Amino acid sequence: MIEKHLKAVLSIAGSDSSGGAGIQADLKTFLANGVYGMSVITAITAQNTLGVRAVMNVTPEVLAAQLDAVFEDIPPDAVKIGMVSTVDSIKIIGDRLKHYQPQHIVLDPVMVATSGSKLIADDARDELTNLFPLAEVITPNMFELAALTDQPIDAIKDKDDMELAARKLFDEYGCAVLAKGGHFKSVATDLLCNADGFQWFYGEHVETKNTHGTGCTLSSAIAANLAKGRSLSQSIERAKKFLTGALSSRLSIGHGSGPLDHGFMI
Repeated sequence: MIEKHLKAVLSIAGSDSSGGAGIQADLKTFLANGVYGMSVITAITAQNTLGVRAVMNVTPEVLAAQLDAVFEDIPPDAVKIGMVSTVDSIKIIGDRLKHYQPQHIVLDPVMVATSGSKLIADDARDELTNLFPLAEVITPNMFELAALTDQPIDAIKDKDDMELAARKLFDEYGCAVLAKGGHFKSVATDLLCNADGFQWFYGEHVETKNTHGTGCTLSSAIAANLAKGRSLSQSIERAKKFLTGALSSRLSIGHGSGPLDHGFMI
Protein backbone atom coordinates (compact mmCIF):
# COMPACT_ATOMS: atom_id res chain seq x y z
CA MET A 1 0.00 0.00 0.00
CA ILE A 2 1.36 3.42 -0.99
CA GLU A 3 1.46 5.87 1.90
CA LYS A 4 0.66 9.54 1.43
CA HIS A 5 3.09 12.15 2.75
CA LEU A 6 2.37 15.82 3.20
CA LYS A 7 4.57 18.66 4.32
CA ALA A 8 3.57 19.81 7.81
CA VAL A 9 3.13 23.46 8.81
CA LEU A 10 2.55 24.82 12.31
CA SER A 11 0.61 27.94 13.19
CA ILE A 12 1.37 29.64 16.51
CA ALA A 13 -1.46 32.11 16.92
CA GLY A 14 -4.71 33.05 18.65
CA SER A 15 -8.04 31.32 18.17
CA ASP A 16 -10.88 33.20 16.43
CA SER A 17 -14.27 31.87 17.49
CA SER A 18 -15.87 33.20 14.29
CA GLY A 19 -13.44 31.20 12.17
CA GLY A 20 -12.26 34.04 9.96
CA ALA A 21 -8.79 34.81 11.31
CA GLY A 22 -6.09 33.37 13.55
CA ILE A 23 -5.67 29.63 13.95
CA GLN A 24 -8.88 28.85 12.08
CA ALA A 25 -7.91 30.89 9.01
CA ASP A 26 -4.42 29.41 9.10
CA LEU A 27 -5.64 25.81 9.15
CA LYS A 28 -8.04 26.48 6.26
CA THR A 29 -5.21 28.10 4.31
CA PHE A 30 -2.87 25.18 4.96
CA LEU A 31 -5.46 22.69 3.72
CA ALA A 32 -6.22 24.74 0.60
CA ASN A 33 -2.49 24.95 -0.17
CA GLY A 34 -1.87 21.24 0.14
CA VAL A 35 -0.04 20.93 3.45
CA TYR A 36 -0.86 19.32 6.79
CA GLY A 37 -1.78 21.99 9.34
CA MET A 38 -1.06 21.98 13.07
CA SER A 39 -1.71 24.57 15.75
CA VAL A 40 -0.32 25.98 18.97
CA ILE A 41 -2.92 28.32 20.47
CA THR A 42 -1.58 31.42 22.23
CA ALA A 43 -4.91 32.97 23.20
CA ILE A 44 -8.64 32.25 23.06
CA THR A 45 -10.71 35.11 21.72
CA ALA A 46 -14.46 35.67 21.75
CA GLN A 47 -15.08 37.52 18.50
CA ASN A 48 -17.21 37.76 15.40
CA THR A 49 -17.27 39.90 12.27
CA LEU A 50 -18.22 42.92 14.37
CA GLY A 51 -15.28 42.83 16.79
CA VAL A 52 -13.50 41.21 19.73
CA ARG A 53 -15.44 40.75 22.98
CA ALA A 54 -12.93 38.96 25.21
CA VAL A 55 -9.41 37.52 25.19
CA MET A 56 -7.89 34.89 27.46
CA ASN A 57 -4.18 34.19 27.03
CA VAL A 58 -3.03 30.59 27.31
CA THR A 59 -0.75 30.00 30.29
CA PRO A 60 3.00 29.79 29.59
CA GLU A 61 3.02 26.16 30.80
CA VAL A 62 0.31 25.07 28.36
CA LEU A 63 1.91 27.05 25.54
CA ALA A 64 5.26 25.30 26.10
CA ALA A 65 3.54 21.90 26.32
CA GLN A 66 1.78 22.46 22.99
CA LEU A 67 5.04 23.39 21.29
CA ASP A 68 6.90 20.37 22.65
CA ALA A 69 4.05 18.01 21.76
CA VAL A 70 4.08 19.13 18.13
CA PHE A 71 7.84 19.26 17.57
CA GLU A 72 8.58 15.96 19.32
CA ASP A 73 6.18 14.00 17.11
CA ILE A 74 5.59 15.91 13.86
CA PRO A 75 8.43 18.38 13.29
CA PRO A 76 6.96 21.09 11.04
CA ASP A 77 8.55 21.94 7.73
CA ALA A 78 7.54 25.57 8.31
CA VAL A 79 6.16 27.67 11.15
CA LYS A 80 3.86 30.68 10.98
CA ILE A 81 3.67 32.98 14.01
CA GLY A 82 0.66 35.25 14.43
CA MET A 83 -0.93 36.83 17.49
CA VAL A 84 1.30 36.64 20.58
CA SER A 85 0.47 39.33 23.09
CA THR A 86 2.43 38.64 26.31
CA VAL A 87 6.12 38.86 27.13
CA ASP A 88 6.18 35.41 28.76
CA SER A 89 4.56 33.78 25.71
CA ILE A 90 7.01 35.41 23.33
CA LYS A 91 9.97 34.28 25.45
CA ILE A 92 8.72 30.69 25.47
CA ILE A 93 8.18 30.66 21.72
CA GLY A 94 11.66 32.04 21.14
CA ASP A 95 13.23 29.48 23.46
CA ARG A 96 11.47 26.51 21.86
CA LEU A 97 12.15 27.68 18.30
CA LYS A 98 15.84 28.12 19.07
CA HIS A 99 15.84 24.60 20.51
CA TYR A 100 14.02 22.89 17.61
CA GLN A 101 15.31 25.15 14.79
CA PRO A 102 12.61 24.76 12.11
CA GLN A 103 13.85 25.53 8.61
CA HIS A 104 11.25 28.18 7.73
CA ILE A 105 9.62 30.73 10.04
CA VAL A 106 7.12 33.32 8.80
CA LEU A 107 6.26 35.94 11.42
CA ASP A 108 3.21 38.15 11.06
CA PRO A 109 3.75 40.88 13.70
CA VAL A 110 0.14 41.35 14.78
CA MET A 111 0.57 44.71 16.47
CA VAL A 112 -1.74 47.21 14.79
CA ALA A 113 -5.12 46.52 13.20
CA THR A 114 -6.09 47.80 9.77
CA SER A 115 -8.16 50.42 11.61
CA GLY A 116 -4.97 51.69 13.26
CA SER A 117 -5.87 50.32 16.71
CA LYS A 118 -2.97 49.01 18.81
CA LEU A 119 -3.22 45.27 19.55
CA ILE A 120 -0.15 44.68 21.72
CA ALA A 121 1.37 46.27 24.82
CA ASP A 122 4.63 48.18 24.44
CA ASP A 123 6.68 45.71 26.50
CA ALA A 124 5.38 42.78 24.43
CA ARG A 125 6.09 44.69 21.23
CA ASP A 126 9.70 45.17 22.25
CA GLU A 127 9.97 41.48 23.17
CA LEU A 128 8.39 40.43 19.87
CA THR A 129 11.26 42.01 17.94
CA ASN A 130 13.58 39.48 19.60
CA LEU A 131 11.90 36.83 17.42
CA PHE A 132 12.64 38.69 14.18
CA PRO A 133 16.20 37.35 13.73
CA LEU A 134 14.76 33.80 13.93
CA ALA A 135 12.36 34.47 11.07
CA GLU A 136 12.95 33.99 7.37
CA VAL A 137 10.47 36.79 6.70
CA ILE A 138 8.23 39.13 8.67
CA THR A 139 5.02 40.51 7.14
CA PRO A 140 4.05 43.87 8.69
CA ASN A 141 1.22 45.99 7.36
CA MET A 142 1.79 49.71 6.85
CA PHE A 143 0.81 50.66 10.40
CA GLU A 144 3.07 47.97 11.86
CA LEU A 145 5.91 48.98 9.54
CA ALA A 146 5.64 52.53 10.88
CA ALA A 147 5.44 51.42 14.51
CA LEU A 148 8.45 49.11 14.18
CA THR A 149 10.54 51.93 12.74
CA ASP A 150 9.43 54.38 15.47
CA GLN A 151 7.36 56.56 13.17
CA PRO A 152 3.83 57.96 13.54
CA ILE A 153 1.19 55.36 12.77
CA ASP A 154 0.27 56.97 9.44
CA ALA A 155 3.81 57.83 8.33
CA ILE A 156 4.05 55.37 5.41
CA LYS A 157 2.55 57.28 2.50
CA ASP A 158 4.16 55.94 -0.65
CA LYS A 159 6.62 53.44 -2.12
CA ASP A 160 9.66 55.47 -1.11
CA ASP A 161 8.50 55.42 2.52
CA MET A 162 7.97 51.65 2.29
CA GLU A 163 11.48 51.08 0.94
CA LEU A 164 13.15 53.20 3.60
CA ALA A 165 11.27 51.56 6.46
CA ALA A 166 11.65 48.00 5.14
CA ARG A 167 15.38 48.49 4.60
CA LYS A 168 15.74 49.81 8.16
CA LEU A 169 14.11 46.66 9.57
CA PHE A 170 16.15 44.35 7.35
CA ASP A 171 19.39 46.05 8.35
CA GLU A 172 18.50 45.89 12.04
CA TYR A 173 17.20 42.32 12.32
CA GLY A 174 18.62 40.47 9.30
CA CYS A 175 15.31 38.90 8.26
CA ALA A 176 13.50 39.54 5.00
CA VAL A 177 10.67 42.06 5.28
CA LEU A 178 7.44 41.81 3.27
CA ALA A 179 5.77 45.20 3.68
CA LYS A 180 2.09 44.79 2.87
CA GLY A 181 0.58 47.68 0.94
CA GLY A 182 -3.05 46.77 1.37
CA HIS A 183 -3.93 50.31 2.40
CA PHE A 184 -3.16 51.53 -1.12
CA LYS A 185 -6.71 51.48 -2.45
CA SER A 186 -6.04 51.19 -6.19
CA VAL A 187 -3.62 48.24 -6.21
CA ALA A 188 -2.57 45.52 -3.76
CA THR A 189 1.16 46.27 -3.84
CA ASP A 190 3.62 44.57 -1.48
CA LEU A 191 7.36 45.09 -1.11
CA LEU A 192 9.96 42.44 -0.30
CA CYS A 193 13.26 43.65 1.10
CA ASN A 194 16.04 41.11 1.60
CA ALA A 195 19.71 40.56 0.81
CA ASP A 196 18.93 40.74 -2.92
CA GLY A 197 17.46 44.24 -2.58
CA PHE A 198 13.86 45.20 -3.31
CA GLN A 199 11.19 43.27 -5.16
CA TRP A 200 7.70 44.61 -5.77
CA PHE A 201 4.66 42.35 -5.98
CA TYR A 202 1.71 43.88 -7.78
CA GLY A 203 -1.76 42.47 -7.37
CA GLU A 204 -5.40 43.21 -8.04
CA HIS A 205 -7.24 45.32 -5.47
CA VAL A 206 -10.49 43.50 -4.73
CA GLU A 207 -13.28 45.85 -3.67
CA THR A 208 -14.99 44.13 -0.72
CA LYS A 209 -15.75 44.84 2.93
CA ASN A 210 -15.08 41.20 3.84
CA THR A 211 -11.37 41.27 4.61
CA HIS A 212 -11.26 39.67 8.06
CA GLY A 213 -8.15 37.49 8.27
CA THR A 214 -6.30 38.70 5.17
CA GLY A 215 -2.97 39.06 7.01
CA CYS A 216 -3.28 35.64 8.62
CA THR A 217 -4.14 34.06 5.29
CA LEU A 218 -1.26 35.63 3.38
CA SER A 219 1.41 34.70 5.94
CA SER A 220 0.06 31.15 6.24
CA ALA A 221 0.01 30.68 2.48
CA ILE A 222 3.63 31.88 2.32
CA ALA A 223 4.59 29.35 5.02
CA ALA A 224 2.77 26.56 3.19
CA ASN A 225 4.64 27.26 -0.04
CA LEU A 226 8.01 27.52 1.72
CA ALA A 227 7.35 24.12 3.30
CA LYS A 228 6.80 22.68 -0.18
CA GLY A 229 10.26 23.81 -1.25
CA ARG A 230 9.48 26.99 -3.15
CA SER A 231 11.66 30.08 -2.88
CA LEU A 232 10.53 33.04 -0.80
CA SER A 233 9.73 35.05 -3.91
CA GLN A 234 7.74 32.18 -5.45
CA SER A 235 5.95 31.60 -2.15
CA ILE A 236 4.88 35.24 -1.93
CA GLU A 237 3.64 35.23 -5.54
CA ARG A 238 1.54 32.11 -4.97
CA ALA A 239 0.27 33.35 -1.60
CA LYS A 240 -0.88 36.64 -3.14
CA LYS A 241 -2.66 34.77 -5.92
CA PHE A 242 -4.43 32.59 -3.36
CA LEU A 243 -5.43 35.62 -1.28
CA THR A 244 -6.81 37.40 -4.34
CA GLY A 245 -8.88 34.34 -5.18
CA ALA A 246 -10.24 34.05 -1.65
CA LEU A 247 -11.22 37.74 -1.67
CA SER A 248 -12.64 37.68 -5.21
CA SER A 249 -15.04 34.89 -4.28
CA ARG A 250 -16.89 37.58 -2.28
CA LEU A 251 -18.12 35.32 0.48
CA SER A 252 -20.70 37.17 2.61
CA ILE A 253 -21.05 35.90 6.18
CA GLY A 254 -21.89 37.95 9.27
CA HIS A 255 -22.94 41.55 9.75
CA GLY A 256 -19.50 43.22 9.82
CA SER A 257 -16.17 42.66 8.09
CA GLY A 258 -16.65 39.06 7.08
CA PRO A 259 -14.13 36.28 6.38
CA LEU A 260 -12.51 35.21 3.13
CA ASP A 261 -13.55 32.16 1.14
CA HIS A 262 -10.57 29.91 1.83
CA GLY A 263 -12.26 27.06 -0.01
CA PHE A 264 -12.93 29.00 -3.22
CA MET A 265 -11.11 26.37 -5.30
CA ILE A 266 -13.34 23.52 -4.15
